[in-house]
Amino acid sequence: MNRWFSTFVMCASLAFRPSGVSHAEDQARENDLFSVARNIDLLGDVYREVSDSYVDPVDAAEFMFAGIDGMLETLDPYTVFLDREESEELGEITSGQYGGIGVTIATIADRVYVVSVLEGYAADLAGLRTGDRIMAVDGVEMTGDAIEKVRDLLKGVPGTSLEMTVLRCGSPDELTISLMRQEVRVNTVRHASLIGSTGYLEMTSFGNRSAEEVSHAIDGLRAEAEAAGRTMDSVILDLRSNPGGLLDVAVGVTGLFVRKGSEVVSIRGRGSDSRNSYVTETDPAIGSLPLAVLINSRSASASEIVAGAIQEHDRGVVIGERSFGKGLVQSIIPLPYDCKLKMTSARYYTPSGRLIQKYHEPDAAARSVLEHTGRQDSSKVFYTLQNRRKVYGGGGILPDILVSDREAGEYEAALKKEGMLFRYACFYHARNSVQPAIPMDRASLLAGFEEFLEREEFDFEPRPVWMLDDMGDAVGEFGESPRIDSLLTEVERELQVLLERRKLEEREQIAISLEEEILRHYDEDASRRLGVSHDPVVIEALDVLGSQDRYRTLLDP
Repeated sequence: MNRWFSTFVMCASLAFRPSGVSHAEDQARENDLFSVARNIDLLGDVYREVSDSYVDPVDAAEFMFAGIDGMLETLDPYTVFLDREESEELGEITSGQYGGIGVTIATIADRVYVVSVLEGYAADLAGLRTGDRIMAVDGVEMTGDAIEKVRDLLKGVPGTSLEMTVLRCGSPDELTISLMRQEVRVNTVRHASLIGSTGYLEMTSFGNRSAEEVSHAIDGLRAEAEAAGRTMDSVILDLRSNPGGLLDVAVGVTGLFVRKGSEVVSIRGRGSDSRNSYVTETDPAIGSLPLAVLINSRSASASEIVAGAIQEHDRGVVIGERSFGKGLVQSIIPLPYDCKLKMTSARYYTPSGRLIQKYHEPDAAARSVLEHTGRQDSSKVFYTLQNRRKVYGGGGILPDILVSDREAGEYEAALKKEGMLFRYACFYHARNSVQPAIPMDRASLLAGFEEFLEREEFDFEPRPVWMLDDMGDAVGEFGESPRIDSLLTEVERELQVLLERRKLEEREQIAISLEEEILRHYDEDASRRLGVSHDPVVIEALDVLGSQDRYRTLLDP
C-alpha cells in the first residue's frame, strides 16, 4: 500500500461516519486505521529496500512469506497463512476427497512403503498391496526423505495416468504398474462393527459428509444385527485421536445422538455480532439407546464439541482421557493468488458455558506457568443441563470415567519406531498367501519374529544402555582405570539381565501387536476388530453399557 492510498483511507474514514457512532468511537476508529496504514507503509518500505539492496540476492516470495508467518506467530498456533498448495491440502482434508490412486504411504526405515490400500480404487484394482515398497513414480526414484515428493506425484487430476515401480517383499524383481488417477473419497468412519449387541464406530475426522457417513454406518450395524437375529442395544462412538474438522459437521454428528433442538456449542468472538449458538436440527438416529463416547488427549476441536454436548445433555457417558483443549474457531479467508488466511475468530463454549480452549488465560505470565507445570484450573464447577451433574472447567473435556489408552512398552516402542512389526508382517504375508487363524501359535510366531530381528540386526538400545556407553567413553577420555572398567563391565552385565527381563514382560503384548499387524496385511477390518477386542478403553465402555444400573448411576448420580 503506497502513501497516497494510506492517506485516502484515513480521509475516507473522516468523511463517512456511520449513524449512531459517537465522536469518541469515531476517533478511536480513525486512530486504528491510521496505525494500520502507517504500519503497512513501513512493512512495504522494509520489504522493498531489502529486496532491492540487501548484500545477497533475496527470494522475494520467500522473504514476504517469512514476514507474514512472523506476524502471525505473535498470535496463536492456529492462525496461519496458507499458500496455494497448503490451501489445496486444506480443501482435501475438509472435503474428504482428492485426485489420486487410493493409497496411504509412510516412511519406514528410510524407505517409502504402501501402508494401506483403499478398497475399490485404482491401487486396489491394479493389485497394489500393503507392504509394497515404492521405488519410483513416473521414473522419479524414491528415497526415505522423499515422502512429500511421492505424495505430490501420486496426486493429480482424475483421469490422468501414472506409472509406479514397486518392490514386493519376497520378490527379487521390481513390478511396474500403470494406474489411472480418479476421485478418491475417504470415509471419515474408519471402522464400524458389532461387538455383541453394541455398535462400535470409529471416526478419524469431521469432513463434509461425516454426519451422512455416521448415519449410514449406524444403519449398516442395525441391519447386520438384524441379520444375525439380534438387536443393536447400545453404541460406542470412538473419537480418540480425532483432530476435529468442520463446526457445522460437528453439530450434524451430535444431532444423530441428542434430541432435536438441543444446543451443541456456542461461539463468542471479538464483537457482539460474532456470537452465535448452534442447535441440532434432526431427530437422533439411535433414539435413546445407551451411548458411550471415547476421547483421549489427542481428541480436539470438533471431537470436543461432540463429546462436551453429549456429556452436558446427559445423553451418554464419556470415557478416556481429558481431551486436547482446542477451542478456537478458525475462519478461512480467501486471499489473492489462491492463498488463504486461516484466522482465529472466536472461541468455543459448551452448552453449560465451559470454554474448551485449554490455555485461555489472557495474562501471558499465568499462561506460561500453566504450560510449564501442566496444571489446569479445574476449580470452576459447571452443571449438566438435565441431571445437574458436576462437570469441570480447565480446558478440554474431562471424561466421566478416566481410562488411559494402552501405552507400548519400551521394547515394543523401539520395535515400532524401526518398523520391525510392519516389516515382519510384510515378510510373513509374502510367505503365507492364506490369512492366518486368530489367535496364532504365539510360540511359533515369536520364534519367527526373533529370527527376523537377528537377520535384520535389530539392536535394542534403551536410554540406560547408551548412557552407560557414554560414561565409558567419558572415563576413557579422563584416563585409564582398570577398576572402573571392571565396574562398568559388571553394570553392563546386570543391565543386559534387566533388558532380557523387560523383553519377557512385554512378550505377550508384542505377540498381540504382531497378530494385529499381520492380519492388517490381509484384512484391515478384521485387524481393527482384533485391536478393539484388546482395547482397555473399549472394554471399560462395554462394561458400562452392559450394566444398566451402572450406566444410569453415572448419568444421574
